[in-house]
Amino acid sequence: MGMRKIILGLAVSLDGFIEGPNGEYDWCFNDQDYGLTEFSRQIDTLIMGRKTYEVAQTYEGPSPWSESTTYVFSRTLKSSKPRVVIVAGNLVEWVQELKSKPGKDIWLFGGADLISQFANQHLIDEYWLSVHPILLGKGKPLFQNLEQRKNLKLVNSKVYDTGLMSVWYQPLDQKS
Repeated sequence: MGMRKIILGLAVSLDGFIEGPNGEYDWCFNDQDYGLTEFSRQIDTLIMGRKTYEVAQTYEGPSPWSESTTYVFSRTLKSSKPRVVIVAGNLVEWVQELKSKPGKDIWLFGGADLISQFANQHLIDEYWLSVHPILLGKGKPLFQNLEQRKNLKLVNSKVYDTGLMSVWYQPLDQKS
């Protein structure tokens, strides 16, 4: 049993956006599961930023992460919910401590600023992107403010009849 992995798992448009120009997600396919149920068995922890957490709170129906512990990076939020922990402080030390604890893999769910910090600190062990067959033209890019090039290797892919393609990449130049 190795160290827990941090997996960035997100929907992205073909032109690289994670939300539309008005913060909308109406372009994300939800007519199928697209591997989410299977993935949720692999994880027991989520990491997200405050804005992403606030959006997630509006999610209706059975949540794939209801049994997981959610860590929210925020300087302003105060938690009042079970299984929700607010985190501030040194990202790298905190992540290393979390990964060394026993448990399943960890889902990095967003948002864009937090994802960039994780990528820049070499903290993402796997990238799972659900690439949607749509060009949004503008919106919030998945990767912003990356400090250096990242070489990745494709470890898995699956194409659905809707045109959605799931791809899994791992960094080539990082020690996990």
